[in-house]
Amino acid sequence: MATPKKIIDISPRITEEIAVFPGDTPFRREVLQHLESGHVVTLSTLHSTVHLGAHADGPNHYGLGARAIDEQPLDLYIGPCQVVRARTEPGRLVTLADFEDEVIETERLLINTNSYPDPENWTDDFCGLDPELVDQLGSKGVRLVGVDTPSVDPADSKNLPAHERFHANDVAIIEGLVLSNVDPGPYELIALPLRLVGFDGSPVRAILRTL
Repeated sequence: MATPKKIIDISPRITEEIAVFPGDTPFRREVLQHLESGHVVTLSTLHSTVHLGAHADGPNHYGLGARAIDEQPLDLYIGPCQVVRARTEPGRLVTLADFEDEVIETERLLINTNSYPDPENWTDDFCGLDPELVDQLGSKGVRLVGVDTPSVDPADSKNLPAHERFHANDVAIIEGLVLSNVDPGPYELIALPLRLVGFDGSPVRAILRTL
């Protein structure tokens, strides 16, 4: 009998305590009707940035005239992937050397930097990705990169060089993943964005399934 596949949730909890990028719209739930108040249904309205928790960036988030999130190929966000740990420190740019002997043989790469440990407490010193790393991954056939940080660029970056290289290489981005308890290795990724027409991103419920 085949071993049942294990599902690993790599999305943070979405509550009003979750941190968003400074200046962006924080998450808020507005309850319009509630069963406990005598209504026939509970009815909620969600107020939030689309760059919330685990989320996919649309290329139009950082590229003029680029595809919106609803125009992204769905096969980017579902399929075999590889989780790697970057041997680095908070505040540094992640380079290919930080993966040591890891061999990158995947179209979908998830990078555990361990530099943003608590999604409810904002910190500026999370790791960004070296723009050269993005070029190297693109040349290896990587089509999607996911990170456990709010951005692939440092928090104080003004010109977003890593985002620019993602755009140049047409590599998709997922940010805000929770990878602290995930062992390196191969998995199946499922992290579909919503079909938000024209939007620059979408929250995802990102999960891994063991092979």
